[in-house]
Amino acid sequence: MSRARKALVTGANRGMGQCVARKLAESGLATVWLGRDLEALQEASQGVPRASLLEADLSEPAQVERALRALLEGGGIDILVNNAAVYPAEDLLKMDESTWQRAVQINLLAPVRLTRGLVPGMVERRWGRVVQVSSGYGAISEGLPGPGVYAYTKAALNAFTLKLAQSLPSAVKANAVCPGWVRTRMGGSNASRSVEEGAAGILWAAELPDDGPSGGFFRDGLSVPW
Repeated sequence: MSRARKALVTGANRGMGQCVARKLAESGLATVWLGRDLEALQEASQGVPRASLLEADLSEPAQVERALRALLEGGGIDILVNNAAVYPAEDLLKMDESTWQRAVQINLLAPVRLTRGLVPGMVERRWGRVVQVSSGYGAISEGLPGPGVYAYTKAALNAFTLKLAQSLPSAVKANAVCPGWVRTRMGGSNASRSVEEGAAGILWAAELPDDGPSGGFFRDGLSVPW
């Protein structure tokens, strides 16, 4: 019997991560919901069949490595959605180091570690999708308009995605997605897009057909400049 495909969504306890994980589960995939609060994950995934919960604080490298070991022991992941992020708004030169380090770990290094740990299995199985949830605030073409550490970690994540895609076989696709300004805890109540609208582009990249693109930056399934 062939192995059932499995998706991992980070930051799945609320907002777009929760929406994406639910939609992927509704499409028939086994899903792994990763977050740092197990109780919140339990509440978010209530009623979802074949949902596995994985507690990890992505700001802690040791916890990321522990999560990776559990994922690999469970047979690996076929669709990786690196959604979790933090949005410190302090001035780049005045921010305390602990805030800066936490943002770099969560927004950039945790996605890199999860990608590096899980993509070799995708290559071996000859199928995989990697979706880095980025932002227009990390687009050099737009002048990096967001707060300092958020903007440059997203720009670095974009660069990593492009270089990753260049190293992969065509059956394993890696793309970055800008969901737009979304009404989440991060985006605020005045944001122009619903959670469902923001999640749609992420789902599009997670469910790309075999002839779909790789190595791009997309908003609503349309290519946008890096």
